[in-house]
Amino acid sequence: MPETRTAWLIGPISPAADGTLYQQIVDRLKREVSEGRLKPGTALPSFRRLAEELLVSVITVKRAYEELEREGIIFSRQGLGTFVAEQGHSRSRESKLSAAKALLREAFRETSEAGLKPAEALELARGILKEEK
Repeated sequence: MPETRTAWLIGPISPAADGTLYQQIVDRLKREVSEGRLKPGTALPSFRRLAEELLVSVITVKRAYEELEREGIIFSRQGLGTFVAEQGHSRSRESKLSAAKALLREAFRETSEAGLKPAEALELARGILKEEK
């Protein structure tokens, strides 16, 4: 996979968007791995190359890569580069599911505080899912 393709998959990173710049990179790389667009063994751009393409600092990319490596989604080999880990897909998916559960818990807390009964909250969720399709 050409290095420029990774930056294209990630999309623009912006200080105006939600989350820190490094977290935006982490979240987007997790999405690409969990959805299978970045396969195990895929080489990722160097810190410097991705920083140039995303118009962020090398430190920002380094921090994002370090977090992804701690989570087992990517791995680095001295002198060879950084790659998507064999278990990257499952680890990324677990991470995304954990985040989704936390958001759903918060959403159901909000519906409860708004006075909705559980069945009404589920109906609201079903309606939103239909809109998203």
